[in-house]
Amino acid sequence: MSNLSGANPISSPFILVGIPGMEEMHPWISVPLCCMYIVTISANVSVLLIIRADRRLHQPMYLLLSMLLLTDLVQSNAALPKMLLIFWFKLREITFEECLVQMFFIHSFSIMGSSVLLTMAFDRYVAICHPLRYSTILTNSMISKMGLFVTIRGTLLAIPYPLLVRRLPFCGNHIIQQTYCEHMVVAKLSCGDIRINFVYGLLVASLVVGLDIICLSASYTMIIMAVLRLPNREARYKVGNTCSAHVGVILVLYIPALFSFISQRFGASSAPSVQILVSSLYLIIPPMCNPIIYGIKTKEIRKKVSKLFSLAEMVL
Repeated sequence: MSNLSGANPISSPFILVGIPGMEEMHPWISVPLCCMYIVTISANVSVLLIIRADRRLHQPMYLLLSMLLLTDLVQSNAALPKMLLIFWFKLREITFEECLVQMFFIHSFSIMGSSVLLTMAFDRYVAICHPLRYSTILTNSMISKMGLFVTIRGTLLAIPYPLLVRRLPFCGNHIIQQTYCEHMVVAKLSCGDIRINFVYGLLVASLVVGLDIICLSASYTMIIMAVLRLPNREARYKVGNTCSAHVGVILVLYIPALFSFISQRFGASSAPSVQILVSSLYLIIPPMCNPIIYGIKTKEIRKKVSKLFSLAEMVL
């Protein structure tokens, strides 16, 4: 037991390699990465401020959108600054505790993001299938309960990740072939039994991605059936347009997530650099695209953004 506890690298830092085999390209990769990070922060903060400032936007759909943007901000800030430090200054070291904290925040807020999309689908279902009961169902109390559900679900499902890694013995290999501390990538460095880690990762993926996709599919099946029963084409187009932003966000989140999950666990034959790029894009693309998609597709937000640009031009 003393040997195992001594093998645990609590006082020995891990080394985040970045993208192995592409070290010379790191400064060039950092340029679009930094631009995407700036767009992510500015776009998310802008939309959040617009929603906060305009009382007309204090409606369930926009409050749920605010939850989504907040989870995006936390998730991107948990991963991207460290990536940039690796690419710019070769600051690859990360302590064991910092690695576990980063792991928790990335996984928990990824789960929260998926949960928020589920609540947004419920919002669209009620708005389209039960419009007369919308205000009585989606009250402020219900929105608060949804936010509590999102937080508790993400926290409880993600807490075991760092705990399961912390129990593992590490026998000298502290080099993480990744740009951030992903649960299974770190677990595979252990010289102990990681079957529990693997099984729990699959279980969470099934409970989150699998279950959420089933619920989202069922919700949109009922929405589509309701849309097809509308009397004219203009009404169908208007209702469909209100759902298009949410559908776009769903695709932007789940497609990179599924590729990342599959490549990390079953992509042994694919190049490590491809796996790492895919998993990194999962943390970059959704937080950057979500506010842009809603900014383009939502009339109220689009008008406010246009006014902000007009004011900026006048100041300059």
